[in-house]
Amino acid sequence: MRYLISALAALFAVSCSSAYLALDTATEFEIEKYMGKWYEIYRLPNKFEEGLEDITAKYELTDDGKVIVTNEGRLIDDKSRIKQAKGRAWIPDPKEPSKLKVSFFWPFSGDYWVLRVDKEYSYALVGDPSGKYLWILSRERVLDPKIVLELKEYASNLGFPVENMISGQAY
Repeated sequence: MRYLISALAALFAVSCSSAYLALDTATEFEIEKYMGKWYEIYRLPNKFEEGLEDITAKYELTDDGKVIVTNEGRLIDDKSRIKQAKGRAWIPDPKEPSKLKVSFFWPFSGDYWVLRVDKEYSYALVGDPSGKYLWILSRERVLDPKIVLELKEYASNLGFPVENMISGQAY
């Protein structure tokens, strides 16, 4: 019995411990300016966007301060079809407005941290502290390659595997 308890305790400790990146998020972030449509320029591969291109995200602020999120992408195998996912996002700590939570399947949620955003809110770098998710977003379908390179370099310095990033747009 003692071995069973020890084994369960070890399994619990391993399953609860995760390595997280030490991430600084955007220091000056205004959720109102972030609202609107964004084009996904690059992303780390993930299951929920697999098989999609021409991916966009639309953010709408509600009266109670929550955000309605609508993600869309065109199926690569059938360009006539669009896949859409609706969710919601919120700021758990008003002192850290660039660290959002997002949920597409309640009660499950994930971190959505705005790591960088330019002053005009024309492009952004978004990730999570696990290092599994990373996006480069733009208000336009195409982003200056110099900016893309700068954002990738910044993300690489944070520990993200940017060499694995793929395009979210069809060209």
